Amino acid sequence: MNTFNVPTKENVSPNNQAIFDNLNNALGFVPNLYATYAHSDTALENYLTFANAKTSLTAKEKEVVNLAVSQVNECLYCLSAHTAIGKMNGFTEDQILELRAGFSTTDSKFDALAKLAKNITENRGRTTPSILEDFFNAGYTKGNLIDVISLVGEKTISNYIHNTTQVPVDFPEAQPLTLQTI
Repeated sequence: MNTFNVPTKENVSPNNQAIFDNLNNALGFVPNLYATYAHSDTALENYLTFANAKTSLTAKEKEVVNLAVSQVNECLYCLSAHTAIGKMNGFTEDQILELRAGFSTTDSKFDALAKLAKNITENRGRTTPSILEDFFNAGYTKGNLIDVISLVGEKTISNYIHNTTQVPVDFPEAQPLTLQTI
């Protein structure tokens, strides 16, 4: 079986080397998943452009979607990274576990968003009408819906890259989601 190494700066194209430098400056390290994108001369730049594009969603709303999607897609890397990022955005461990499960008991708007993100991912975009109606009733717009769907796609790309390559998780590992944890 072919295994995937995590490329170092010396192993990637000059364009990716510059991106590695920017990531080191911004984050203090190059996350293994981002480094894995750099097996391609273009994928890392394309992904970061997509991931950092303007959106109508707040940083917390993006984490709601990232956590729900990564749980459905069973991506340990992204669950671990977004658990850490979720905490940086003010979510508690219990709130993160709920969002991963696709709901929130503390915020009705996040509840509608988490349910939508989970449903879109599970049903490959064939959203259940009542879940979509609840999303709109929570105050979200059609523009927000398009941004959520775009974010589901963006996060699914990373989920699939990790699930295929299984590069090491370099964030504190997310605990398994069980009935006892939510």
